[in-house]
Amino acid sequence: MALLEEISQIEVKPANKSEINNLWKIAGILLVITIIEFVFAFSMPDDWKVMKISIFVGLTFVKAFYIVSEFMHLKHETKTLIWSIVLPMILVIWLVIALIYEGGAILEVR
Repeated sequence: MALLEEISQIEVKPANKSEINNLWKIAGILLVITIIEFVFAFSMPDDWKVMKISIFVGLTFVKAFYIVSEFMHLKHETKTLIWSIVLPMILVIWLVIALIYEGGAILEVR
């Protein structure tokens, strides 16, 4: 009987319209970026492979920013926490680029 009393005391609050609109806005931005990626994928000639890859990587970083900031709520955290996540990520990206560059240089020596 106590369980029924607890259930009857549950209140359903109306949805926060501004938060829902913000999520739809972010989803729309992600959709537009994805459409732009598809346009570049099918309209650019295969000769521009490096340019195509650079555009994809850049747009992927933009999409990752929106996903991490809104859906993982990093945008609402303190700046120290944000930098403790972003700075190591930048260093790892730099490491990968340096290893790819040096790997290509070693192949040229052989």
